[in-house]
Amino acid sequence: MGQVSATSSIDIAAAPEQVLAAVSDYRDVRPAILPANYRDYRVDEGGTGSGTVVHWILQATEKRSRDVLADITVTGDSVTEKDRNSTMVTVYRVTGAGAGSRVEVTTSWQGAGGIGGFFEKTFAPKGLSRIQAELLGNLKARLES
Repeated sequence: MGQVSATSSIDIAAAPEQVLAAVSDYRDVRPAILPANYRDYRVDEGGTGSGTVVHWILQATEKRSRDVLADITVTGDSVTEKDRNSTMVTVYRVTGAGAGSRVEVTTSWQGAGGIGGFFEKTFAPKGLSRIQAELLGNLKARLES
């Protein structure tokens, strides 16, 4: 098994505090910016910031989905989603960039072994990066409108 990861980033014309607040709002903002690859989204506990627990199914490909139950932690400039059902961890980091912010999202997990793991490590990051980029683009559109 090897570590698999995907990273995407975007610049947003909004203050880092505003962007971090939006990224950590799982009650109102998150469901509004999720791409179609996410389904069955619900907030189980909380809704904003640390202590929030959320559920969704990520339909990565037509045949591959992941049932996620994520615990949310907010520390400093980062929002971390740790999946209870797997080794998957997603970290959103918000930093100042010029007059606005840069958001970088990285998702990582322990991949499968063998030939399946080779294909997972080769193709999964590309597909997940596309999904991440769509989510970040939706966030940008929401905050800059």
